[in-house]
Amino acid sequence: MQSDIENLLYLAEDHYLKRLEIKAFQIYAASLAKRLEVYEYLRDHEIDIFQPIAEELSEVHAAEDPQLLEKALKHWLSIMRYCAMAMLLNNPEYLQRSVLEWLTEMVQAHQMQSLENTIYDLLFSHLKELLPPEQFALIKPFLSQTQTTLLGEKILNTVGG
Repeated sequence: MQSDIENLLYLAEDHYLKRLEIKAFQIYAASLAKRLEVYEYLRDHEIDIFQPIAEELSEVHAAEDPQLLEKALKHWLSIMRYCAMAMLLNNPEYLQRSVLEWLTEMVQAHQMQSLENTIYDLLFSHLKELLPPEQFALIKPFLSQTQTTLLGEKILNTVGG
């Protein structure tokens, strides 16, 4: 986000923005408004999003230690918050630096890939149902980035993504 705006501001230092530059600024502003709308929805509906995931996770992994299930869910609450902020900023590097670098090692060390993958699949499909396609398209790249980094998988969504 910052570099897009900064580039336009640098251009404006020695001249008024040209028609194409103004158009780029308008597109950026419209995109920011859409991303902010999705961010606010995710923030305001976090419990509604994760409650069904927690219930289904408990059913699918009934034999798993409840503390491990809770830990994995907490990972994904954090991940979702960081994905939302990365989407708002339109900055995949923010997501990578903020959470994925340290969390990937933790998940692998505790051998939680199966749980984490189940949560990812549930979250992905749940968000796909909750959000209109245009809004889902804004958060999807950051979820996919998480899947690729955290779970070490290529983007071959088994959820129909």
